[in-house]
Amino acid sequence: MRQVGRELGVRYVLEGSVRRGRDRLRISAQLIDAATGAHRWAEHYDRKLREVFAVQDEVVGTIAAILAAHVRKAETERARTKTPNSWEAYDYYLQAAEVLLSFDASFSVDALYEARRLLELSCAIDPNYARTYALLASAYEPAWVNPLDSDYLNASVLDRAHQFARKAIELDKNLPLAHAVLGHVLMWKREHDASIAEFERAIASNPNYVDWRFGLALVLAGNSRRAIDVLKAYMRLDPFHAPLASGLMGWAHYMLEQYSQALLVLRDFVAQTPNLTFGHFWLAATHAQLGRLEEARGEAAAVLRLQPNFKIAGMRRVVGFKDAKDDRHFFDALRKAGLPE
Repeated sequence: MRQVGRELGVRYVLEGSVRRGRDRLRISAQLIDAATGAHRWAEHYDRKLREVFAVQDEVVGTIAAILAAHVRKAETERARTKTPNSWEAYDYYLQAAEVLLSFDASFSVDALYEARRLLELSCAIDPNYARTYALLASAYEPAWVNPLDSDYLNASVLDRAHQFARKAIELDKNLPLAHAVLGHVLMWKREHDASIAEFERAIASNPNYVDWRFGLALVLAGNSRRAIDVLKAYMRLDPFHAPLASGLMGWAHYMLEQYSQALLVLRDFVAQTPNLTFGHFWLAATHAQLGRLEEARGEAAAVLRLQPNFKIAGMRRVVGFKDAKDDRHFFDALRKAGLPE
């Protein structure tokens, strides 16, 4: 594999085989670091032979998405082994991407500041790298959404995220990440149709692209059924997926009035992420709709422990549903749970 890598001029090699046994196929694949010979990922797929073309499409789509995640992780690990003065723009970008992934679990404002610092270094080296600007938008947008510091609900912060996302598309109109980030920002600006259109452009650019933020945009736009499909695909295809995706899945079930299913998902999400406010107010609303008012008030109390100044009115400034009935469906349940107006 090292020789193959040298001759092809590539760092990673996908090796595989196809074997047939009567009416079945076994397709095996493994990702190898050509420089070190290390195996980064391996999997096999057993399928029936009679639908061979459908099998090809399915396996190619699955492998393409999974490889993207594993190569990204491998490149991040490789970047960490370098001394700072040898980093290039892409290496800073990868470092920032890893920091932002940690933010998805910790919601630490320090992670956002560190990501911005790394991305500004990347921009200084290569001011025309579209991915850096897309990630810069992602390093500003959460500060507007979450009550972390003075950036919370600061219109200029969301506008800056919008500008970075637009810049990324100007530099590379075919970059799925750029369209997805712009779609996310437009969602917070309550431009729901424009938001969904940007996520659709991301998928048109790369049919294997998956993003949990599309699920959130669909919930707020009133299409929770499709949101569940998107989130399932995202969690299946990205082995390092953001933990928030499972919570959003529960919220989508709630919006579809599938409260028992929502309860199962959200209980598990809250158990895994007890310090995130989102899960507690989603779970509070679900308990309230099921008539479990004692449990609903318990989750409301957890929200107020984590965010003492929480008010429904403040949350409504952030979460904007396209349809008024969805707004009532969710916020009326929070009131029933005992959260303050």
